[in-house]
Amino acid sequence: MRQADPITTEVVRNFVISCAQDMNASLWRSAHSSVIYEGKDSAVALMDENGNMLGQSTGVPLFIGAIDACVSVVKDYYGDDIHPGDVFIMNDSYMQGTHLHDVTAIGPIFHQDEMVGFGAARAHWGDIGAMDPGSVMGSTNIYQEGIRLGPTRIISQGQEIREWYDHLRLNTRLEEATIGDLGAQIAAIRTGERRLSQLLDRIGVDVYRDACQNIFEQARKLDREAISAIEDGTWSREGWLDDDGVGTESVKVCLTLTVKGDRLIVDLAGSSGPVPGSINCGIKQTESLLRLAYKTMINPERAITGGSFETMEVVVPDNCMFNAKEPAACEWYFTGLGLLADLFISCMSEALPERSTAAHYGDSMVAGFFSVDPERGQWIALEATAGGWGGRIDGDGESALINLVNGGFRNIPAEVYETKFPVRVEEFAIRPDSGGAGKYRGGCGVIRRYRMLEDCHGALWFERSKTPAWGLNGGGDGTGPFVEIRHPDNRTENLLKMRARVCPAGTVIETMTGGGGGNGNPKTRAFADVQLDVMRGLVSRAAARELYGVVITETGEVDTSASEPRK
Repeated sequence: MRQADPITTEVVRNFVISCAQDMNASLWRSAHSSVIYEGKDSAVALMDENGNMLGQSTGVPLFIGAIDACVSVVKDYYGDDIHPGDVFIMNDSYMQGTHLHDVTAIGPIFHQDEMVGFGAARAHWGDIGAMDPGSVMGSTNIYQEGIRLGPTRIISQGQEIREWYDHLRLNTRLEEATIGDLGAQIAAIRTGERRLSQLLDRIGVDVYRDACQNIFEQARKLDREAISAIEDGTWSREGWLDDDGVGTESVKVCLTLTVKGDRLIVDLAGSSGPVPGSINCGIKQTESLLRLAYKTMINPERAITGGSFETMEVVVPDNCMFNAKEPAACEWYFTGLGLLADLFISCMSEALPERSTAAHYGDSMVAGFFSVDPERGQWIALEATAGGWGGRIDGDGESALINLVNGGFRNIPAEVYETKFPVRVEEFAIRPDSGGAGKYRGGCGVIRRYRMLEDCHGALWFERSKTPAWGLNGGGDGTGPFVEIRHPDNRTENLLKMRARVCPAGTVIETMTGGGGGNGNPKTRAFADVQLDVMRGLVSRAAARELYGVVITETGEVDTSASEPRK
């Protein structure tokens, strides 16, 4: 068997990442739904024949750590009955961990009649036949959330299986977009297959497989070394979600992190059991989130591969909201994951104080508008909203950045929104004073205001008002989210969660996302930094005086005599 030398290994490492980038480009350029081609609510992966990760690209990073589980399910279900040209899809919340809108397409890759890998593309479908169009805000069991698919062959040896395509068409309000988005996922898989074949034609399967094993072993070695360098210990954190979407009670989330030698153990004991609402999460996505949080603190500069995370053990109680089982509702599965990520990073900030990072705003903060009127046009506009990240040990948190769970996800640009949908984006701005005060300030959230130009439906899901982004090392907490609805008759409502309901033309919905926590004593922040914050509209003059002890004059100068001296 021919082996790969170090140079060839590096060529393979970068080539498979390039393949994944091409797959993503194909998906985004071919998709029919704005949530994919603008919002980037998707992820792709290139894997070896055993389902080990090789190449990935930007998108929703939460997906990446669980796509390998989908490949394993397909392999276990179909065994040897997998052939060139096949494509399988699945969206089962308990098998792959997400809500039913996230459909994963998987295709085997063959080279000279030998299976050498898999390509996969996961994307959010706009409508999946649930009890409400778009995303369901009030579900209490999985059967209300749409069509549910285990591993399903959709294309057999290059030929579409008509019955399954008809089945999909009959179970969505957006037939054209649904079939079009599926086609884009298949195109992404074919792109990965074509690109990988180019490499195999040049170096052969044996060298390729040896290079892959080298890549996996390097990842294992780096992770072992990184964890071994941390002093042994145990750290715990807890927080509360506002509610589960159908009740009013807060929902507890707990995390305990233990480092022992070259092992890192994450235990979610103490977290809430299954809840009636739709914030339950399948175990695979819980594990994927913890992998993502791990990666932000441990070797973040290296790509995820099949050798990553072997040093981490995840312990989730059987009767837990993060280990959802049928018939638990899972539509908003990611709500608890944002808080879980912050708890993990805060524990790691104690274990690694030189990487200390305060909490970020945490939730996806989703605003959705849609119409299912066939005469006026059927459309769905759904987006996550950016917010503020926590201050670091050596720098300010970022403002107006998408949350950790969503990574490369983007809001829909106002120009696209107003061109495609009867909704005007009247304001998109930084939310002043929303970032927690600190030597290193938390990032600010954003204000996004929508006006309905036609009668349509609207829905909201905003979180983390009861446990907003907390500060570290004496830093202040960020401000939580706030939403105001102004009706055409001038009535106002303040709601963070709203199940789909009619919004008459003229309705204005103003959303404000939370800011990140501050890091360090705000009374040690440099005068010049506070002055710049005020000039940029991130901090008001009143907050500069009250929180930082810095007096900024009406002309924008620092009044050093009236300000508290820096420590």
